[in-house]
Amino acid sequence: MNRATGLVMLLATAACAAGQESPVASAAPTEPPPAPTQTPAPSPTPTPAVSETPTGPPEFTAEVSRLKREQVPYSWRPGCPVPLGDLRLITMTYWGFDDRAHTGELVVRETVTDDVVAVFRKLYGWRWPIRKMELVDAYKADDYDSIDADNTSAFNCRQATGSSNWSKHAYGEAIDINPRENPYVRADGGTAHRNAKKFTRRPLEGKGVVNPADKVVKAFQNVGWEWGGDWSGTKDYQHFSKGGG
Repeated sequence: MNRATGLVMLLATAACAAGQESPVASAAPTEPPPAPTQTPAPSPTPTPAVSETPTGPPEFTAEVSRLKREQVPYSWRPGCPVPLGDLRLITMTYWGFDDRAHTGELVVRETVTDDVVAVFRKLYGWRWPIRKMELVDAYKADDYDSIDADNTSAFNCRQATGSSNWSKHAYGEAIDINPRENPYVRADGGTAHRNAKKFTRRPLEGKGVVNPADKVVKAFQNVGWEWGGDWSGTKDYQHFSKGGG
């Protein structure tokens, strides 16, 4: 076969191939594929309702600071047995009669601040209630009015009851706690405050009441303080003092 003839045959074959479609296999009828299995979405786990739980009372805190003259306009004056510079203000937490935490203030001598903080930390931890705790200056240093208001207080430059000598309060080394529930009781069993008459005997059950040898008395004894309820004759159930008196 010559070259020309071969070329003609080659072209004819190509043309034939170009005009012929490749056979396509007919698809046999099939059932539609099953839908993919749907994994059900997990139901959300119900979040448990957060119950309104109290966070609890605040921690006990106590801040000891120097005293300014204007903070004690009535309870301190020149001639008091303790200079102003030897006194300190303690601002601390206490547990109230309303079963809530409060912030109160006491003025004491610098040398007893650690004692006072240690005792009142325990009282707060026990949730032992105190009616109120503010400086006696809120009552213009009138001891009777402060006691009648059931106010827990400490420093007051005054004489001891029924005496011309300085009280331990004048040295900042005494504290009166809940004076209505723990009154000053004369040897005859009477008290100057009418609102305290039902509290004149011991032992006695009651909120904020101090009894002989109870944990409040022992807490003060542990730091070297004595209780006026242990006095013979006259009883001063509200009164705690460093070294007695």
